[in-house]
Amino acid sequence: MKGQAQPYQPLTSENAALVLVDHQVGLMTGVRDYSTGELKHNVVALAKAAKALKLPIVVTTTARDSMWGPTFPELVEALPGIQIIDRSTVNAWDDPKVAAAIEATGRKKLIIAGISLEVCAAFPAITAIGKGYDAYVAIDASGTFSDTKREAGLLRMQQAGVIVADYATLMVEILKDNARPEAAAVYGALDMPWATLVGQISKAYGKQSAAAPMR
Repeated sequence: MKGQAQPYQPLTSENAALVLVDHQVGLMTGVRDYSTGELKHNVVALAKAAKALKLPIVVTTTARDSMWGPTFPELVEALPGIQIIDRSTVNAWDDPKVAAAIEATGRKKLIIAGISLEVCAAFPAITAIGKGYDAYVAIDASGTFSDTKREAGLLRMQQAGVIVADYATLMVEILKDNARPEAAAVYGALDMPWATLVGQISKAYGKQSAAAPMR
């Protein structure tokens, strides 16, 4: 039936890749929907969780030596050894190097975040839909310069079939099972140390219960 929603196909470590677009110092200064500190935290958390889940990661900048400056240092530190692809095109996918890097991941589900939301994240996400990919935009690891831009960007993406979500939900969807060995690293990356704390408390309680004398 035309217009019928596709069956749910979850994100996994085997079918997903992360694309980070233009998280640059110059662009960060103009973001108004998140504070600089919160946005940095969210982007770094997303990158670290994706790394823990062994997702391919593509990182790109626009005109870093002339207009918008380098990727912010905390993100570079979180992704050691990752080559950051610089380009001049507005839509990251229009750059052959970026397109080749995305295609080389072999993944058909792309998690995208970028500054600004309505351009750097939206344009490659909409392009991905047109090329037969599934596109997910982590809106709280993106950012933009006014409420109007945010609202228009979200509407345009949803009209095109892009799935919008928060970064932590996307990562725990991929994690899927808290028994996975990556779980502690993922929750740590997402700044959820309480998950580890609860586990420690549960273990300690279990030991106490086992040691308690019978009455």
